[in-house]
Amino acid sequence: MTAARAVQTVSLNYASRSGLARDESGARVRLALDRGRGVVGLRGRLRDAALVRDALLATWAVLESDLRYKGRDRTAYLAYLMKQGKRATAQIWEAQKAYLEKAFAEDTRQVGALDPVLTVDPDGLSIEVFSRDESAYARLFLSNECFDEREAAPGTAFVDLNAEFVGGLERLRSHTPALFEAGVAPAGPPGPGSSRELEVAQGWLRGFLQVQSAATLPSASCRLAPVDVYNVLYALRVRKAKTSPRALRFELVPGLPPRLVLEPWERLLEAHGPAYEGGEPKVVRTFGRQRLLCLAPLLPHLRSARVRLLGAGLPWFLVFDLGPATLSVALTGWAESSWASAASFDLLMPRPVGAPAERAFHLLNEKGPLPLPAVAAALGLPAGEARAALQHECLRGRVLYDLANDAYRPRQLLPSPVDEGAIRFGSEREARAHRLLGDGGAGAGEVRLTKLHDMGGEGTEVHGEVADREAHRTYAPRFTLDNEGRVGGAACTCATYQRSGLREGPCEHLIALRLAYARKLSADEAARRTPEGRSLILAETRTYVRRDAAGAETVYRVSLDRRAVHVRWGARAGNERHQRLWFDSDREAREAYFRRLDALAAEGYVDADASAV
Repeated sequence: MTAARAVQTVSLNYASRSGLARDESGARVRLALDRGRGVVGLRGRLRDAALVRDALLATWAVLESDLRYKGRDRTAYLAYLMKQGKRATAQIWEAQKAYLEKAFAEDTRQVGALDPVLTVDPDGLSIEVFSRDESAYARLFLSNECFDEREAAPGTAFVDLNAEFVGGLERLRSHTPALFEAGVAPAGPPGPGSSRELEVAQGWLRGFLQVQSAATLPSASCRLAPVDVYNVLYALRVRKAKTSPRALRFELVPGLPPRLVLEPWERLLEAHGPAYEGGEPKVVRTFGRQRLLCLAPLLPHLRSARVRLLGAGLPWFLVFDLGPATLSVALTGWAESSWASAASFDLLMPRPVGAPAERAFHLLNEKGPLPLPAVAAALGLPAGEARAALQHECLRGRVLYDLANDAYRPRQLLPSPVDEGAIRFGSEREARAHRLLGDGGAGAGEVRLTKLHDMGGEGTEVHGEVADREAHRTYAPRFTLDNEGRVGGAACTCATYQRSGLREGPCEHLIALRLAYARKLSADEAARRTPEGRSLILAETRTYVRRDAAGAETVYRVSLDRRAVHVRWGARAGNERHQRLWFDSDREAREAYFRRLDALAAEGYVDADASAV
């Protein structure tokens, strides 16, 4: 399927380019702002030029990061063919290239991503960026303590961050007096500015705004010392994983410092920060760890790092405390919000709430950043309704969730509110998939899981049936979900898949099956905590892990298959021992299975499946 269509035209008008200028008094860091958003800006002398320099460089690195697959350049090979006299091959290739550029030039020119967003608040300045492959988000906040002689005009505008500005910023020295100017003076060296109209793609806008909703979900939180971040960056710098899985695994045990494990090497890093204060032990696997290398410039200024782990395929968040500044980063393991991620984000979209959302927005405009309890008290609403109202405004681009301070802030992303209905789904096929599931009313079909096959350490194979009432047909989609949460080996009996496979993207039946499987996992995890839910379980596999004082890890893998219980245990990546027990009935096998799980938990083993992806 083609990419999602653009949803809104944005006009950008810069008087000049951002840059760094030098004179006898020192340096001037000049940021050019979009002039179409009114009077917005900030001027002040930097107290710590090195801190602002390195923070801006790390933010730029997140913006420019792109982990998508890049095809090889065939120019040299085509030149070789031409030397051999095979000019027809090069001519055909050039003709094809010219045709494609002409055919799709208009779409390429119109659809794009927004520039970074700069917001001036009464208590500081923030810059938000979204990576090129739409899988990493960062928000840099410079408090008023970063500036002397501060003059500010609050508001939000787009900011011009370019390679020339970053190149000049790299040469800024800590001993050089520096004046910071954003929008309040002619920005950049003399020269013409730039004006353009941009069509913002639905997928980009949807991913950018959903970060705010994801940040408010319940999570497990732990703190890392600066040396812990350094150890992770060093390990990632000197090694390159050539095989999967490539997760950064957090092992959290109440009363003990966090443990970080780098896969696939199973390299254990003991954290030196405070002990984990959660109520129960957790093992959470996170992805997108290569993004952390972008944050290396922050190490000299880092005081601590707070990690928030959502699990279940959702993003994970890091808040870097830099003293008078903070950098909040959201990381995911996919690029361009792939369809495997749809199962993670569909539950983050709150229903429209009308008047409470408008009241919440005006309250924040009047009183500035407020935590959720203060907003709920001021509006006279329960906390749940106040949160829904605030998330609704986040999706409209008018409110920002400040992860570092656990507060909501006003931030007008676009001159007019974003239509949340236009970004409800990433594509038309995803919208049809949700209709098949019955989201938002009577369903247009029925989705049923028919087979779940555990492939051991390789993943899970999922089969299903989708009855499409509009087409009067029943389809049989299937896919394989690997240990990193990625979908592969997908197939379907519908005409779309038979015609083009996955070259045009997954069909609505595959997306619906992926969503149904994710919801089943969530429902099963909640139900298995009750006796009624346990009584319905006939087959499942759980993994429990424990480390001794020396760091050696023992893994138990316990499986229930109707009347049989299969136990495998031993050191990870070592020789395993096996035990298979048969019982006279399903009930007896199920009772023995859960007794074994309870005994492992009592012995200090941690359930690695409860929160892992």
